[in-house]
Amino acid sequence: MAEGEQKLTGLAKHFNSQTNYGRRNVTVATYAGIGVIALYFFVRSKTKKT
Repeated sequence: MAEGEQKLTGLAKHFNSQTNYGRRNVTVATYAGIGVIALYFFVRSKTKKT
């Protein structure tokens, strides 16, 4: 391994800020989380009206 290079394991391997792949995964996870929250409130409001 090169000097200063870290061996990433677990979630850090997939969600890191050092690689474009890791940055993309963080972005996708953030958007997915926002979508799930929005869907929850949308469905919840539909069920309360009836």
